[in-house]
Amino acid sequence: KKDPGVDVSALRNREKTEIVNALKDRFGLGQLLARLDLPRSVFYYNLKHANDRAIKDRDSLEFVQIAFQASKKRYGYRRIRKVLKDEGRTLSEKVIRRVMRENGLAAYRPRKRKYSSYRGEISPAVPNLINRDFHADRPNEKWLTDITEFPLSDGKLYLSPMIDCFDGKPVCWTIGESPDSRLVNRMLDKALGQLHDGEKPIVHTDRGCHYRWPGWIKRMNDAELKRSMSKKGCSPDNSACEGFFGIVKNELFYNRDLAGVTKNEFKKELNEYLEWFCKDRIKMSLGGMSPDDYRKSLNLI
Repeated sequence: KKDPGVDVSALRNREKTEIVNALKDRFGLGQLLARLDLPRSVFYYNLKHANDRAIKDRDSLEFVQIAFQASKKRYGYRRIRKVLKDEGRTLSEKVIRRVMRENGLAAYRPRKRKYSSYRGEISPAVPNLINRDFHADRPNEKWLTDITEFPLSDGKLYLSPMIDCFDGKPVCWTIGESPDSRLVNRMLDKALGQLHDGEKPIVHTDRGCHYRWPGWIKRMNDAELKRSMSKKGCSPDNSACEGFFGIVKNELFYNRDLAGVTKNEFKKELNEYLEWFCKDRIKMSLGGMSPDDYRKSLNLI
């Protein structure tokens, strides 16, 4: 059966221009223009526009590459655009997306991998006070926490942060080789040390055993903080914390060769990343500012 070929009427003028430009040396310009019903003036206009775009993209590439590498390949086109705008270079999102796509500048993509600390009903679960409302009007109003793991060549590391719903900042964290009560209790002690008089945040967790042992409960009660827990096996109830873990692993852990990277080496990297997250990583929902800069803009620190 004969191939029906291309429906010329369905082609846009830009597509026709690309076809003519690719085949003109073989078949002749006039013949191709007539066959595709493309006016000569339109062909030259589109060709010039394409050349101008290529020159503009080539000039933009250097700035985009510098910003992308400075973020350690963590920023997508929106944050790249914000960085360049802050430097006085205004490029459209369309241009930045095209330049990044055509030059393989892709930010790391997240994969799901969740550590579960659920070990059954050790003590009664408390109600879900947060109820998926992660909005907070001020710092230290609502806190979220959980544990995530990082498998490495010589074992695993576990991260236990305390996330402030006000701006998504990890107010403190602990990193250890065992996902035990000591890891979370040390983190809670650090978090409590940052509270000011009268601040009593709701602290939301999953139903993991660490948050149901006497040590955690006593610390919470002594500080007069309210406990909140997700429903059993319901990760959306703590989705803001899950989202934070996704960002960390997407930007620091996934899509890189970790062969030979030891726990001690990665622990140093993770601490440095979390410091960078607080001080320098821009967040579009905060007006393109880092959590620390956002708080400074509100005279909170």
